[in-house]
Amino acid sequence: MPPEGVPAATPSQVASKAALLHRFELDVTRRIEGVLSGAYVAYGRGPGSERVGARRYEPGDDARRIDWNLTARTMHPHVHVTEPDRELETWFVADQSASLDFGTAEREKRELVLAAVATFGFMAARSGNRFGLLTAGGAAIGRVPARTGRVAVLAALSSLYDTPRHESAPSPGADLAAALTQLQRTHRRRGRVVVASDFLDPGDWRTPLAHLALHHDVVAVHVIDRRELELPDVGMLRVVDPETGRLLEVQTRSRALRDRYAAAAAERRDAIRADIAQAGAASFELRTDGDWVLDVLRFLTTRTTFARTYA
Repeated sequence: MPPEGVPAATPSQVASKAALLHRFELDVTRRIEGVLSGAYVAYGRGPGSERVGARRYEPGDDARRIDWNLTARTMHPHVHVTEPDRELETWFVADQSASLDFGTAEREKRELVLAAVATFGFMAARSGNRFGLLTAGGAAIGRVPARTGRVAVLAALSSLYDTPRHESAPSPGADLAAALTQLQRTHRRRGRVVVASDFLDPGDWRTPLAHLALHHDVVAVHVIDRRELELPDVGMLRVVDPETGRLLEVQTRSRALRDRYAAAAAERRDAIRADIAQAGAASFELRTDGDWVLDVLRFLTTRTTFARTYA
């Protein structure tokens, strides 16, 4: 029975969601996994967490790995020897703020976020890795605990699909920056963090992103729509800020205005790219008028380390 006050989903809604999630799974398994094939390789960044022995200290070794008990017994400094972790836990941070409910091409930006979650989730499940999800941009931060297997990924996708649309700015403590900060504080084990957003959040998401990149392999998925980059020549155009409700009328027949808009949009796009790179994260774009499967595939095949850990 659904919780009191929450209407049950209609059969058509359930069928629509099931069909969409099934399509995502087929797209990932058929088009992406067919290219990224091979034996599983352990995560290669930094030392592992599993101790397998000890050895004599050598100049340049991390002092935090010193085995003090063995050092005291032998009267010579020793350090722990660790084995690379074969399990790679992946956490996905999905922005669901009102600005994602926008799209002028084949899909909305929020659909690209769902597609990105499906891709990285099924790839993680394929290697037997744990996958968890945080959602930001609404009244509170949503959380799906990290688990393994296809069913766990489908549960995360279902939760994201059911996230309601928002008609105002995120509540305090529920924006993208807050979600990244929460993940930084709770996710200590070295792993992978994937963040999907349009990165238009006015909060300081750059600082927690940089902190996460110090300990994890961080990937930023920048979702954009072509109308965020250029205005069409369609005469008088009414535009609304989905988070503030501000209405603005723009005369798009003005070539000078369209040029200024395109220049400002390019500057903002470059600034987002620079902020992500400065934070130490990798990034790629998904566009509402593009083939998201090919875009993800290009990223995976150009990042050797990333592809090897999922292959």
